[in-house]
Amino acid sequence: MTFQNDELDTVIVEVKQCSDCRSREFEHNHRTGEDVCGRCGLVYSNMAIDEGPDWRSYEDTSQEQSGERTGMPTTNLLHDKGLTTDIGWKNSDFSGSSLSSINNKLFRRLRRQHQRTRISSSTERNLAVALGELQRLAAQMGLPRDVREEAAYIYRKAVEKKLVRGRSIEGVVAASLYAACRMRKIPRTLDEVGEFSRTGRKEIGRTFRAIAKELRIRVHPSNPKDYIDRFCSVLELPREVITQAHDIINKAEQIDLTAGRGPTGIAAASVYLASKMIGFERTQKEVSDAAGVTEVTIRNRYKEMCKALDIKL
Repeated sequence: MTFQNDELDTVIVEVKQCSDCRSREFEHNHRTGEDVCGRCGLVYSNMAIDEGPDWRSYEDTSQEQSGERTGMPTTNLLHDKGLTTDIGWKNSDFSGSSLSSINNKLFRRLRRQHQRTRISSSTERNLAVALGELQRLAAQMGLPRDVREEAAYIYRKAVEKKLVRGRSIEGVVAASLYAACRMRKIPRTLDEVGEFSRTGRKEIGRTFRAIAKELRIRVHPSNPKDYIDRFCSVLELPREVITQAHDIINKAEQIDLTAGRGPTGIAAASVYLASKMIGFERTQKEVSDAAGVTEVTIRNRYKEMCKALDIKL
């Protein structure tokens, strides 16, 4: 049984019997790490371990001030998951003094050799190339870090299942990124991924289906409402249009108007219709360029919505 004493910063613990007064009540002081008899004051033990954080710093004062006690976290975006050591690029010693020219050349050679030894096999080399391509593609598409981590994990699983054989690295990377976007509900169309990738739309779709089947990735169909915010942001439309577009899609879903139709076409038509209803009208050409669908598709979905929802403009 344990009792807390806030005033003395001690914890009263029932331990072995005191050898002097036969008392069983001992106080544990967190500051000194001692177990002391509460009746006679006999120090029972002073070999306690401090379980608090270690704030000592063995490097520069900046780390001591920031309180950082760990290195970088492991990540799937690096071929070695960031677990290897790294030789810093500061040409100075522990005291801050600059290195001599001889030592500069020595450390330059050490860094170069260290970089070579980090990639020891063709598998690691291909993985490093693939993850570099993934970072480039995700940066151009403006995707957040959690999507990149998910895509890197999917690519590693594809390598383990030997799904990369017979396929281009760029195609598998693009398919992994597309799958991660779908899983994280940050939808991007195949056309958008193919625009920044070095492969075509058909190859990305074919590789995505193979990966989803082999890795048993459950990807739900895209929801048109997931595209509305991005389309309105590109078209610089206010919040009222976004709310109205969501309401239009909710009403369309209630009468199964969205079934069997492309989500981007539904989203683009709802944005176009909402902009006309609120008074911030955009042309079909502008909505088409922002959504990546044809004007004919927008026009057809727009007419179907107006007729089914009895909207007259």
